[in-house]
Amino acid sequence: MRIRIVDAFTDRPFAGNPAGVLLLDAFPADAWLQDVAREVNHAETAFAHPLPPGGDADWALRWFTPATEVDMCGHATLATAHVLHTTNAATGTVRFAARCGILTATAAADGTVTLDFPTSDLVAEPVPAGLAEALGAPVLSVHNTSAHVGDLVVELRDEAAVRGLAPDFRALGRHSKRGIIATAPAADGACGHDYVSRCFFPNVGIDEDPVTGSAHTALAPFWSARLGRDELTGLQASARSGLVHTELRGERTLLTGRAVTVIDGELLTAPGTAAPQGDA
Repeated sequence: MRIRIVDAFTDRPFAGNPAGVLLLDAFPADAWLQDVAREVNHAETAFAHPLPPGGDADWALRWFTPATEVDMCGHATLATAHVLHTTNAATGTVRFAARCGILTATAAADGTVTLDFPTSDLVAEPVPAGLAEALGAPVLSVHNTSAHVGDLVVELRDEAAVRGLAPDFRALGRHSKRGIIATAPAADGACGHDYVSRCFFPNVGIDEDPVTGSAHTALAPFWSARLGRDELTGLQASARSGLVHTELRGERTLLTGRAVTVIDGELLTAPGTAAPQGDA
């Protein structure tokens, strides 16, 4: 079967967030899906199969990190939509049935893809003891997010503080279900982005995620409330870097970005094949 590696939330190869994408006839055993995700060893690998016509969704979609299945993933959804549209497996708006509900992806003529995701709830909390030490920077505020995200949005002083983080990942893992979204306003209003972020998810096997679509369902309402605009651009300032354009629409958030297929190959291990035993 075909397996593709797609860089999401970027317009060039070797930037943004890479995701594995496999289009299947049906989902095989979870253990095989997890084995493939572990082999791909990117933040997420997406598995999708077509659904019968006439239902609420066109494709079923699941996402696995190298360590576990996750409820919601933006960049791997963008990568899947990119594969569907560039291979003519789908046109227009694609509806995905996922653990977090129905998600849609709409391709535009300019090559961008817009995802429609649920907006995350934000609940202010006291700064947990030890969080600033784990991050290595003073913390201004902390907000918890909805169940499907499961992160803490942690506001820092400025862009330089976000870019300079060198966290203690083991210590960070004690502070949230999934991870930490560190964020601050852009240093320069004319730089092409409104805010910056970095995302750390040691609890699901990802110390730092390059570009995190799901985090922007929390960052969009967080920064829209502070900046007074519903349409914003976030820069995720990881080593690979990427831009996510967000539009807050009440209970839904639109995430727009580009994607590039960098590897298109063949997976030689079929579902149900046992892993070799006794190899060094």
